[in-house]
Amino acid sequence: MNRNRVLPLLLAPLLASCQSFFAGPPPSHPGERLQGTVEQRDGRLLLSPCTGTGRFELAEQPELGLGEDARALGAGRLLFADLRGELDTARARFIASRVYRLQAEGPGCDEQSFRPLMVRASGHEPEWNLSLTAQGLLLQRPGQPQLALPYLEEQLPGGQASYSSEADGQRLELWIAPQRCVDSASGSISHLTAELRLNQDKPLRGCAYFGAARDH
Repeated sequence: MNRNRVLPLLLAPLLASCQSFFAGPPPSHPGERLQGTVEQRDGRLLLSPCTGTGRFELAEQPELGLGEDARALGAGRLLFADLRGELDTARARFIASRVYRLQAEGPGCDEQSFRPLMVRASGHEPEWNLSLTAQGLLLQRPGQPQLALPYLEEQLPGGQASYSSEADGQRLELWIAPQRCVDSASGSISHLTAELRLNQDKPLRGCAYFGAARDH
């Protein structure tokens, strides 16, 4: 299986002693990626984008199940949605074709780290959160030191990908796959499943999503 590598990148100060290699991102999907709050009113979904002052009726491709997920996640609650689709400004309508995230809690539009983010994965029992950027990966776990490492990315068939690192005496692998995933604690919905393997520990499972730096 081929691995595409580019020139080493110096990591951020946290990773100043390491180097990292990456595969190029796959082609972008058509449509526009849009984030905002979703309100459920009179059987309709209304989307207010994070940037701008407009409001759009939120429609969806039939197989998406966005309306059903929104009702299950919290009727009468404001939700945060991260979507891709076609924006029809003339009809004040956004037709979603892909759901990156649908959440009832979290930073939503105020997520400061979203722009440089490539992938974020997280899970529970035990809690873990892993962020990948072009500068490296950062694994955070309660009660344990943060683990910052360089990594290699490998694109796999069917839209799957793996991210692996062997540095500083650690062996880490993150596997993601394009499949609807429901967070076991919050009920949040994302478009990727994740599995984390660290050294010889038992694999940890969770959900993941693409950030703005992996916009496809």
